[in-house]
Amino acid sequence: MSGLDELPPLSQVIAAHGLSARKSLGQNFLLDLNLTAKIARQAGDLSGCDVLEIGPGPGGLTRGLLTEGARRVLAIEKDARCLPALQEIAAVSNGRLEVINGDALDIDPLAHLTPPIRVVANLPYNVGTELLIRWLTPRDWPPFWQSLTLMFQREVAERIVAVPGSKAYGRLALLAQWRAEPRIVMHLPPGAFIPPPKVSSAVVHLTALAAPRFPADPKILEQVVARAFNQRRKMLRAALKGAAPDIEDRLRAAGIEPTDRAETVDLERFCALARRMPGGSEA
Repeated sequence: MSGLDELPPLSQVIAAHGLSARKSLGQNFLLDLNLTAKIARQAGDLSGCDVLEIGPGPGGLTRGLLTEGARRVLAIEKDARCLPALQEIAAVSNGRLEVINGDALDIDPLAHLTPPIRVVANLPYNVGTELLIRWLTPRDWPPFWQSLTLMFQREVAERIVAVPGSKAYGRLALLAQWRAEPRIVMHLPPGAFIPPPKVSSAVVHLTALAAPRFPADPKILEQVVARAFNQRRKMLRAALKGAAPDIEDRLRAAGIEPTDRAETVDLERFCALARRMPGGSEA
């Protein structure tokens, strides 16, 4: 680990490479290496795992993952300006760090990593939710990942762990809790970042379940949930109008009253509804 220990502070790295954070890329750099190491530890014992990191920026969390013993790290960075800083880390990583300049939405991690794989990332704000939903809704399950340890805006993190009836309950909570066990493991203030965002952040750890809690087609469940919460103040018979000609009968068959609103319906009944929609196994 001596090579990693001898790397300069991140503030010097950013200055040397002119790495001002870009709002268009959702960048906010976390410079405190004690914090990045703490985030890495939230993913558990990494010594027997490969790790996927998205948006490493100047590499603060990357250093933490390597120091905490990750078997191998794949760091995918869209901003080419960050590559020289990341290559400096790769040069002292004993071959454990691979850096790819590209879009995480277009890269297959299994082409570069060997299971078990854990995802650990300070996700760029502008793609974080989309990436999470992709990771939660593949057709085949279990997924390529064993766990996700991800930083989000605090509001997004609270939506992931929300319970029925709460203001934050919605699509993210249902999809996350359908196939994983999510919990908030850290909170970070705006001042921990450069530049400071306008909101607080939180780290969510999601452990993949061996099987979904209830059977449902992932694509149909996602469509039903998205439509139901798109107009959350409406009764479900109105929010889902047009999804099926006999939507009220399908709602009742799933144990849902057509006059219910989405925020009052739990995961089990949404899965039952998805199975009864066109294309579902019980349609």
